[in-house]
Amino acid sequence: MGRILGIDYGSQRVGLALSDPSGIIASPLRTIKYQSIVDLIARLESLVGEHQINGFVVGFPIGMKGQRTEQTETVESFIDILKEHFSLPIEIEDERLTSVQASRSLREQGFEPSREKGSVDATAAAILLQAYLDRKAFND
Repeated sequence: MGRILGIDYGSQRVGLALSDPSGIIASPLRTIKYQSIVDLIARLESLVGEHQINGFVVGFPIGMKGQRTEQTETVESFIDILKEHFSLPIEIEDERLTSVQASRSLREQGFEPSREKGSVDATAAAILLQAYLDRKAFND
């Protein structure tokens, strides 16, 4: 399968997670604060080479009742930009409640999520990437 990069996209920060080479376990990687989409793409290009990324899983924000939101459209535009710059597979994964789960997980580890926003984003990316990996393993 190869390594997959999980992306929790936000307008100021992007949480990133990385799978192991066998595509079984997701781990938080880092959070990127970026100034422009050009800056973000350049940093993602670097990570793709550094970690030999074979694909992306992008958190897809939909409302709690399954409705499209403004953020849904923003993420769709980001995915279009990824498609323009990378010739790698791009999958989406429902990201509802991943930030809540990430905050809870960090609290359980003794961290204060309100002070660790970057950690929340990277942990949320790992949660959505792990959900994708688990679903993919179950369906294979």
